[in-house]
Amino acid sequence: MTAPRICIFGAGAVGSHVAARLLHAGIPGVAVVARGPHLAAMREHGLTFRSNREEFRVALPVATDDPSTLPPQDIVVVTLKAPALPAAAGALARLLASDGVAVFLLNGIPWWWNYGLREGGLREGGGPLPLLDPDAALWRQVGPERALGGVVMSPNEIVEPGVVIHGAHSRFTIGEPDGGDSPRARGLVELFTGAGMPALLSTDIRTDIWRKLLVNAPGNPLAALTRLSAKDRAADPELAELGRRIADEVTDTARALGYDLTQHGDADDTMADSTVWAATRSETRPSMLQDVLLGRSTEVECLLGQVQAFARERSVPTPVIDIVLPILRGLDRSLRR
Repeated sequence: MTAPRICIFGAGAVGSHVAARLLHAGIPGVAVVARGPHLAAMREHGLTFRSNREEFRVALPVATDDPSTLPPQDIVVVTLKAPALPAAAGALARLLASDGVAVFLLNGIPWWWNYGLREGGLREGGGPLPLLDPDAALWRQVGPERALGGVVMSPNEIVEPGVVIHGAHSRFTIGEPDGGDSPRARGLVELFTGAGMPALLSTDIRTDIWRKLLVNAPGNPLAALTRLSAKDRAADPELAELGRRIADEVTDTARALGYDLTQHGDADDTMADSTVWAATRSETRPSMLQDVLLGRSTEVECLLGQVQAFARERSVPTPVIDIVLPILRGLDRSLRR
């Protein structure tokens, strides 16, 4: 049987972690799409992975900044940040084989959210979400039926070109938008786990996404605005209270949409809870803070903007998000300039 062609599309911090693990495990057919000094360093010296448990370097057989040079891919692991996705829709669509699948390892609410909902089909006014897919490029060109959802509990950072540091334990959760138990989702779970990245199959990926938002929605924006680590913010009573209030508003919004974040779905939630606990006390810089420090646009809409939009649809008050979101959008506009 021919090994599947696998592409890591957007080898930033998470993508570099995934690429390093797959290549270190000897998985054949792995290509990497990256750019800039990081790509140049990986081509010349390979990709170095460091954690508190191990360090290794892998060579990249195929690394490019032009996905059109690659043959059709069976699996595309998309680790671009949400703001960059719409512009990449055409490249992703061309890269996928006719029966290929793209797993989106994203923070926050994903662009495919309205596809495959169980509760009565699409939400009112369903289809693409304007804040996340403004021109419906992802919805039309990639197609939500080719997407798998992914939730990443794995702090990583590119500390210099060609070097990724992994800060704690990892867990990857992968699921179909319709909650099904599909061979393609199971295959990806087995691929990740076999390469040393513990992964679970979810039959309720949206609840998993909401639960990750309990960490990301308070943590990333407050880190970006204060430039403080999670540990430092936790030591400040007022910042800690602000974070708790944002998390409460996320919980209320999720509940209004039918997702109860106070209930544990399975025994593996114990691991998820411990990962969340570690993330809220970590010295690792959250991804939005990394973006701000590098002068890049932020994930403001998928982390807070879409939560506010959902809340307003259901008349859920979000007084803290309503204050933090405009400030964060202003910061994002200044970075885009």
